[in-house]
Amino acid sequence: MSDKILFPSVNEQMDFIKRGTSEIIPEEELAKKLEKSLKENKPLNIKLGCDPTRPDLHLGHSVVLRKLAQFQKLGHQAILLIGDFTGMIGDPTGRNSTRPPLTFEQSRENAKSYVEQASKILDNEKTKLVYNSDWLGKMSFEDVIKLASRYTVARMLERDDFTKRYKGGVPISMHEILYPLAQAYDSVAIEADVELGGTDQKFNLLVGRDIQREYGMEPQVILTMPILVGTDGVEKMSKSYDNYIGLDDAPNDMFGKTLSIPDNLIYTYYELATDITNEELASLKSNLENDSVNPRNIKRDLARKLVDMYHGEGKGLEAQEAFDKIFIKKDIPDDIPEYTPTLEEIGLLDLIVEIKFSLSKGEARRLVQQGGVTLDSEKITDFKSVVKFDSEKILKVGKRKFIKLLVK
Repeated sequence: MSDKILFPSVNEQMDFIKRGTSEIIPEEELAKKLEKSLKENKPLNIKLGCDPTRPDLHLGHSVVLRKLAQFQKLGHQAILLIGDFTGMIGDPTGRNSTRPPLTFEQSRENAKSYVEQASKILDNEKTKLVYNSDWLGKMSFEDVIKLASRYTVARMLERDDFTKRYKGGVPISMHEILYPLAQAYDSVAIEADVELGGTDQKFNLLVGRDIQREYGMEPQVILTMPILVGTDGVEKMSKSYDNYIGLDDAPNDMFGKTLSIPDNLIYTYYELATDITNEELASLKSNLENDSVNPRNIKRDLARKLVDMYHGEGKGLEAQEAFDKIFIKKDIPDDIPEYTPTLEEIGLLDLIVEIKFSLSKGEARRLVQQGGVTLDSEKITDFKSVVKFDSEKILKVGKRKFIKLLVK
């Protein structure tokens, strides 16, 4: 007989689960599942599926990962499902064109990095890691036809992004229509009780409920989480928009990026990206509504907390001190990387790309034109400039990137 799991009461669990949640579909079913779990002393299977289309995670990804971790803390089985097979299809969610599919090798390689970064949030020893290639990759064409027969084209076209593309005459490939069915079958394969996802995943998650019914299973409950707005305060957090705070960002970068968020997002970031208690959240809200409290100080607390969460206790304060030294005292950091040249001179844009302060010469050119590049504290405005390595120099690119250029 298994050891008794000390689950909190259903009401306590529901209060914990509801925090920051957009929708629970249907809420009464979740309560019943929790009651049954408590009665039978059996944890629920909580599914979070992720297609590793990119190898790096940011705070936006952390929102739903943290919800999975909360279920884990309540005593339930967290299942992190890596869509290495569905990654080869490409999730059409939010797309106005067909997404280029990944190869299986790319998908698996990205998955390694994804799992490593997710472990900053989840308890690895208590997380069940599964890959959907284990069952989807073994399906015959007959199996696919049987699965496809359980859902209609009309219902699939109810999906918002499909509807827009269909009405706009934008092609929808057949493999994209199969994507929600493949994701839904994942819920059958692992017998999911609850599936988590962002609000943009609602359609896919609901298909999972329908397909589970078709296979004679009790349908999963859907829990959706808000999409975190990025540091620009406008678009969803995304590396494409360059408005992200990466889970692997260096402490100083994480601190500085957090300070750049608009004041109206402070509460949301605390609610969705940290573990402070509901009581602390209520106090925070009161302080933010108090005109005598400077939101900058609350934002600095948030920045320290995030750095501590992902880099260790005390690292937040170190990052704050480094930030103040550069931006308040206008000093150069003590510990900056060095670049040893192989040439006598090099074009400024080539140098910026060479030291990996920019991904492309086009981006480097924009940084120069926007006044974001200085050499020995002097702003460079001509992107055609040539840097000579005749003496030690300090190159600064953007707000936080410094490098010491050594003599050839």
